[in-house]
Amino acid sequence: MKSREKNGSADSKSDVALVNVLSQQKQRHRLPWYYTPSFLLLWVALFYAVVYPLYHRLPDSVLISHESSKPGQFVAERAQRLLYKYDRIGPKVVGSVANEVTTVAFLEEEVENIRAAMRSDLYELELDVQHPSGAYMHWQMVNMYQGVTNVAVKISSRSSNSSSFLLVNSHFDSKPSSPGSGDDGTMVVVMLEVLRQVAISDTPFEHPIVFLFNGAEENPLEASHGFITLHKWAGNCKALINLEVAGSGGRDLLFQSGPNNPWLIKYYYQNAKHPFATTMAEEIFQSGILPSDTDFRIFRDYGQLPGLDMAQISNGYVYHTIFDNAQAVPIDSLQSSGENALSLVRAFANASEMRNPEDHSEGHAVFFDYLGLFFVYYTETTGIVLNCCIAVVSLVLVGCSLLRMGRESDASIGRVSMWFAIILGLHVLGMLLSLGLPLLMAVMFDAGDRSMTYFSNNWLVIGLFIVPAIIGQVLPLTLYYTLKPNDEISHPNHIHMSLHAHCVLLSLIAIILTSISLRTPYLCMMSLLFYGGALLINLLSTLHDRGYYWVLMVQVLQLVPFLYFCYLFYTFLMVFFPMLGRFGHGTNPDLLIAVICAVGTFFALGFVAPLINIFRWPKLALLGLGVVTFIFSMIAVSEVGFPYRAKTSVMRIHFLHVRRLFYEYDGSVSLSDSGYYFDFQDRRLYYPLENTSVNLTGLASTSSECDKYLMCGVPCFNHRWCKTRTKSHWLPREQEVTIPGATSLKLLSKAVLDSGKVARFEFEMSGPPHMSLYIQPLDGVEVEDWSFIRNMLDEPHTYSPPYQIFFAYGKDSSPLKFHIDFAKSSGDFSTPTFQLGFAASFVSYDFDRDAAGLKFISDFPDFAHVMEWPTLYERYIF
Repeated sequence: MKSREKNGSADSKSDVALVNVLSQQKQRHRLPWYYTPSFLLLWVALFYAVVYPLYHRLPDSVLISHESSKPGQFVAERAQRLLYKYDRIGPKVVGSVANEVTTVAFLEEEVENIRAAMRSDLYELELDVQHPSGAYMHWQMVNMYQGVTNVAVKISSRSSNSSSFLLVNSHFDSKPSSPGSGDDGTMVVVMLEVLRQVAISDTPFEHPIVFLFNGAEENPLEASHGFITLHKWAGNCKALINLEVAGSGGRDLLFQSGPNNPWLIKYYYQNAKHPFATTMAEEIFQSGILPSDTDFRIFRDYGQLPGLDMAQISNGYVYHTIFDNAQAVPIDSLQSSGENALSLVRAFANASEMRNPEDHSEGHAVFFDYLGLFFVYYTETTGIVLNCCIAVVSLVLVGCSLLRMGRESDASIGRVSMWFAIILGLHVLGMLLSLGLPLLMAVMFDAGDRSMTYFSNNWLVIGLFIVPAIIGQVLPLTLYYTLKPNDEISHPNHIHMSLHAHCVLLSLIAIILTSISLRTPYLCMMSLLFYGGALLINLLSTLHDRGYYWVLMVQVLQLVPFLYFCYLFYTFLMVFFPMLGRFGHGTNPDLLIAVICAVGTFFALGFVAPLINIFRWPKLALLGLGVVTFIFSMIAVSEVGFPYRAKTSVMRIHFLHVRRLFYEYDGSVSLSDSGYYFDFQDRRLYYPLENTSVNLTGLASTSSECDKYLMCGVPCFNHRWCKTRTKSHWLPREQEVTIPGATSLKLLSKAVLDSGKVARFEFEMSGPPHMSLYIQPLDGVEVEDWSFIRNMLDEPHTYSPPYQIFFAYGKDSSPLKFHIDFAKSSGDFSTPTFQLGFAASFVSYDFDRDAAGLKFISDFPDFAHVMEWPTLYERYIF
């Protein structure tokens, strides 16, 4: 017995020794550990060497002195000169002299200059200044306008008899604190130069072109509604090119197309000089996740116009600030947008589809550019076929590879399948961790009041979110390979299985997302196409069975999707980084950035990151990545991570100087005070202003006032302000706010109608170009009818009191008369019936701020940008 025990012990020891020897041999077959950093840094270097310069590449601008040698080309220098003239006008708020008079005169003068240079033997040019009035539902408010301004120019070939017009749109109004030279002055001057080049061309075009310079987009979107519903040319417009800016400079991103009408993308593919587009951007924008909207929606919804929606997206930090000036707009970006716009206008103006676009309106398109070098598009149906076929072929190739591995190792297909199932499960766990770890970082930083640390120093996301995503993606597989070695299958095949697992996961994602009618799965298709291609080459050659040699083909072909995914997700980060400064404080913005970084890492490095296991001591590499995250975290919580910088990436502060007067039913005044009403724009609220020169003593949330007062006691300006009114803040002020203009809200009459159950209240309202009404029926009372559009009343499941009516005017300042009919089952109208709030906002700088207000503004630190105006808020009970 003892002899047998000794022999058994000896056998056990020999087995252990054999395993150790085999393990050491496998370690020797791996590459040295010190190559791991070089392997990872190689992909970082590729991003900065290829993706970064191509993303920021712009064409050389054409100067006026070059014009004779470059006939028919867009001349950026002339557009830039016009932009400087536009910039000198200053902020252009609806209803201000700058917007309604000075800018209109500027546009009329430039159009007349173009008329003087036009080939009058070939073309006819008509200028029409429109002042429409109307109303429509904008989210949760009635958006009512009166006498806003459109400058419309139609140019047509004398030889043409086409009644189908191309509409090209931009807006010339701006936010109160901004001259708007980027948004949207850039596109205004681009349109003027495009109009000029069309007018002096020797080649006539088939379809007339309407250039619409609309003067009330920021209000929001009123002038475009006035044009498409009321203008004499609107019914003839068959297609649209909408030109916007969400920053200042850079290339213009095509982020919406259609609806349907894939022929529009075909023309973009054939004619765009500098393609920059992605279906994914269209699906994200139309999901409503972005705090933005454009005139494109108005033309689409109220005019059924198909079209293209394009916007410059660089340097969004200056968007709607005083720093959005002509100096911030690079001349080369004017050239880029101008060349695109000019070529597309010429193409659409000769498109046969323009005659009957409804005959070509079936289906969507999948589209994207590859690093700005070329453009790819195909129909949605083709996309479904490609996604599913490539996914299925990839799964078949993975199956063939697993069979080959089984034959090579003499293991049964059942055992190989079991091992692969384990690796696939671990890869799914890694995917979850690659999302979970960045989200955990986002939650931790937000919990420590350190959100948005990357706002100015964008590179911080590398260590805060991208590196944790890599760690999460690789950690389960690395622990499995190192803690549970498998002697029945070679280590290279084991690593190959981890890439197969990513391939299977992408295939399943592609099939699922395609089945729910998304077009974004083209990302999976692209990745699978190049991995499947590499796998096919390896299977048809001997590379598949020769150790790690299969890695070479996989990585060479992965360069194509890697560069694209870096380019794509870098684009999204460049869009979202500045937007987080106005994203609101109700949501942790770090969560959004963490998701973008995690998803980008999953696609870009899904076939790359697992390969750290071909090097020795991969756990040491993960430890090093953890150290990188720790270092970046320490940097982020230092002064480097303070989000804001003066002039370049400011903190946005929106507040109103409010004079409040609340009247009771008997006419007595129950509240008379003044203060500042703040609607903070980002997650950090007012905390960055603490310990600065601005005095916020007494600042309090309005949430406690919401049950006590109508609209929480504050005059929320538009639907965004009203949506966040429960989270806004009020700062009392000792000095009474001086209201810089006359206002009036008069009850003209009150009459009980014939039914005896309904009373009509007639009012007249006058004041500054921006006013709001808030209507709250009291208990037992309903709004039966009113003189506004009836959407709110006809859709009670969508809209509920208090009702907001936003009213703005441009040239026409005549008082607004309106009536509201209230129904009471008792028929007793001698008691209170409803509350009515009246807000008069003196937005533009045509109206002075009082001395105390100016002093308060000047106290804000240089890293803060203030947008403010005086407002009178009166509350009545009738």
